[in-house]
Amino acid sequence: MHRLSRRHVVVAAGGGAICGLGAWPARAETIRMQSWPLATPRRTGIHDLAPAPDGGVWFTAQISGHLGWFDPRSGRTELVALGSGSAPHGVIQGPDKAAWITDGGQNAIVRVGWPDRSVHAFPLPTGASYANLNTATFDAEGDLWFTGQAGVVGKLAVKTGQVTVRDAPRGHGPYGICTTPTGDVWWCSLAGSFIARIDRRTGESTVVEPSTRNQGARRVWGDSKGRLWVSEWNSGNLSVHDPADPSWRTWKLPGSSPRTYAVYVDERDTVWVSDWGGNAVFSFDARTEKFARFALARESAGVRQILGRAGEVWLPESGTEHISVIRTA
Repeated sequence: MHRLSRRHVVVAAGGGAICGLGAWPARAETIRMQSWPLATPRRTGIHDLAPAPDGGVWFTAQISGHLGWFDPRSGRTELVALGSGSAPHGVIQGPDKAAWITDGGQNAIVRVGWPDRSVHAFPLPTGASYANLNTATFDAEGDLWFTGQAGVVGKLAVKTGQVTVRDAPRGHGPYGICTTPTGDVWWCSLAGSFIARIDRRTGESTVVEPSTRNQGARRVWGDSKGRLWVSEWNSGNLSVHDPADPSWRTWKLPGSSPRTYAVYVDERDTVWVSDWGGNAVFSFDARTEKFARFALARESAGVRQILGRAGEVWLPESGTEHISVIRTA
């Protein structure tokens, strides 16, 4: 394990390195970062990840068709087969402590029980077209909402197992989705360049236009105040929408040609984003409006998603078959 000064230290960790630059909040502790290669027989196509309840980390293996489980204590990786034709995209932990997966290859939501590793698929309704399933979130009632980039937004009623889908406003593009502390479910459209709130009673979506046109809203995450942080792929911006105002604010990521992919807000309301243009991860302090840059050691790391638990920010490197963590406490 290596410790990184918040100021200016560059350290190798687990076969990789990270560089911390910029202004950090005035806290005494240091940042610790560690990386591991995925010790698997073949390329997994790691895409998204989620902390597991046992201290490990799940990840979707989009190329090999598995749910991966990584143990940071030993560096061991385990693969759980999801079924014929599987190509999983997103994974989150459910209220039942199971892994819930959006599986584009099977056109289904897949639940993997934990720790028993039982696999159960919930296919989209008979006759439903290919949805290109992307990401999912649970609402306060325990139901799962999900996006399909082919142009659908859907719901899995967990108690009954019923899956319903609706055509999304403006067609192709639904990508990121999240649930706010107030219980609202929001999603964003990469192709449509907007965010939308779901009426959980009817399933209908209300479109909200960001302040930047054609920005390519890729992922969305809510903070403790109910504000929505959006990663804008086309514009290279990080933006925030406050539904209470309803206002928008926007910040361009540092660098010459940023491409903002993933966004995540941690338990301290620090915002984390990945930048494909600069092969880096940034943290953003909304109070000071300052970014801190972490250059990724491996070229074309391809961090498509960020998720964490208290004191840990986890990064899947889809371009390098590595998994990394930034420890903030």
